[in-house]
Amino acid sequence: MAPAIKFYYDLLSPPARALWIALKLAKTPFEDCPVALRKFEQLTDEYKSINRFQKVPALADGSFRLSESAAMIRYLADKNQLTDQLYPKSLEDRARVDEFLGWQYFNLRLATGQYFLEGWLFPINGIKPKPTAEKLEKLIKNVEGSLELLERLWLEKDFLIGENLTVADLIGSSDIEQLKLCQYSVNEKKFPKVAKWLDRVRESTQPYHDQAYAFVNKKSQQAAQAKL
Repeated sequence: MAPAIKFYYDLLSPPARALWIALKLAKTPFEDCPVALRKFEQLTDEYKSINRFQKVPALADGSFRLSESAAMIRYLADKNQLTDQLYPKSLEDRARVDEFLGWQYFNLRLATGQYFLEGWLFPINGIKPKPTAEKLEKLIKNVEGSLELLERLWLEKDFLIGENLTVADLIGSSDIEQLKLCQYSVNEKKFPKVAKWLDRVRESTQPYHDQAYAFVNKKSQQAAQAKL
């Protein structure tokens, strides 16, 4: 029996969290290899031998090493390590998933990632002060510009690619859910389709969703209580 794939991740990372949920939903056996970003474990020489870019997620399949979440999704699917629902075999449906992953990287990921860094990660680690009101307004405007496109262009059905959950939903929702750490919630009146879609993704990925988001939820609740 071939050894299980080693999956290197930190659940603070949106793509790592999405892939962790995908592997759990697919019931794919894998070896847990957590990498603590807060301890800078991704910068060690040991981890550099796994991922030369020194980021998470990454996987090791025997002597083969791979990074970049989209590449990992395709590799796992080709090895039958993801279900056909999560990454369809249908050429057209698979192309739609890939289309979203390409769009998401330069839209949702770019806007939410910048907000996360400037609005939570840098201030909490003393790297930068909290953003000014003007800067915060600009960060939110960029996020909501992407949410408006998501609402208008991608959510015609229950999920991004149709009636079934795919890795596209896991990746896209993970970027948005990360902003709980910045005390940002999607406005249901402005983006009703996005809000309902996020609820559907949460419901469709239990119990793994709550496990994957335990840290994000805990820290966001602590920050909310600190404001009271």
